[in-house]
Amino acid sequence: MDIHQFDAIRPFEPEELPEVFDRLLQNEQFCQVLAYLYPGVPVEMIGQKMHQCRTNLEFQKAFCYDFLHNLLAKASLGIDFDCQNIDLKRRYTFVSNHRDIVLDSALLHKLLFDAGCDTTTEIAIGDNLLKLPWVKDIVRINKSFIVERSLSMRQMLVSSKRLSDYMHFVINEKHDNVWIAQREGRAKDSNDRTQEAILKMMTMGGEGSVKQRLLSLHIVPLAISYEFDPCDFLKAQEFQLRRDVEGWKKGPMDDVISMQTGIMGFKGHIHYHCAPCIDEWLEQLPDDMPKADFYKAVAEHIDHDIWRGYRLYPSNYVALDLLEGTNAHADRYTDEDRQRFEAYLQGQMAKIQLPNPDAGFLRERMLTMYANPVRNQLSVL
Repeated sequence: MDIHQFDAIRPFEPEELPEVFDRLLQNEQFCQVLAYLYPGVPVEMIGQKMHQCRTNLEFQKAFCYDFLHNLLAKASLGIDFDCQNIDLKRRYTFVSNHRDIVLDSALLHKLLFDAGCDTTTEIAIGDNLLKLPWVKDIVRINKSFIVERSLSMRQMLVSSKRLSDYMHFVINEKHDNVWIAQREGRAKDSNDRTQEAILKMMTMGGEGSVKQRLLSLHIVPLAISYEFDPCDFLKAQEFQLRRDVEGWKKGPMDDVISMQTGIMGFKGHIHYHCAPCIDEWLEQLPDDMPKADFYKAVAEHIDHDIWRGYRLYPSNYVALDLLEGTNAHADRYTDEDRQRFEAYLQGQMAKIQLPNPDAGFLRERMLTMYANPVRNQLSVL
């Protein structure tokens, strides 16, 4: 396969970086972001450091790693990574639940570095987040490839095939990892379920039966648990707008606000858990399984692995008990945990900006976000 057939969607290649760095350094908005991130540091110095990066991976180490390290110190109570089920020398397609637009994949990169892996992942990112040309440049330096959305049916087929071919190309020819969310967009209610459409897209590329095509991607279900979701109030707000305003659609700034809030907001404890690669399980599925049953079985297997891998916090159990009006899980938290979570909830509710907030509905939506991971994990344990 020739890499140039993927020019419209792939990350930049090392030889393209100097020109992209120059283009970014001439962009006013990008320079404003630099001034915010590196107060008092001349743009020329940052430009020099950028130009010393010969590869995308070097750029991630030089810029992204420190940013994430400092961010976690300010906006979390620490992060940990259980990767004992995988061999970091091999290459995988990480399929994860999706909580945070930017950080889900970014934090995985930091964790892979810390665990001694010699690469990160190439990230599938929706073009709905890339309205600004300089943002598109940045993510393509940062090893992202583009998922094209809002296309006609025919264009969508062509685009999905190219996307799938590219994922197979990354794993089997570039020998890198891939990260992709289990569904398009975040699960606003934290009820994490793999969309079969994502699996069908993956089997448009590769060779052999659908089973062989998925096998060649070496899928690893990845569970991501944040103790607190800084965007919980924005998600609740969106639920009410969808309920009350016919045909409501997100505005161009909504994703930007979610990205900013998700990155900078307080997350409490964070846990990443890799389930075993699904190859061995896939091998055991009958070769003559009807396609519909096959995709359903794979989606369920990934879901159950993700649910098992959650780390649940007192906030999750408190939320479920508050929602159901019981003390069924009171052994999982203290009175103090409960008071702390109720105070947190009130603080988040106060941030909601709606002309007519439906307090009962918004509270129920937010509690559901924290309760669903418990419900799902209990269903498979």
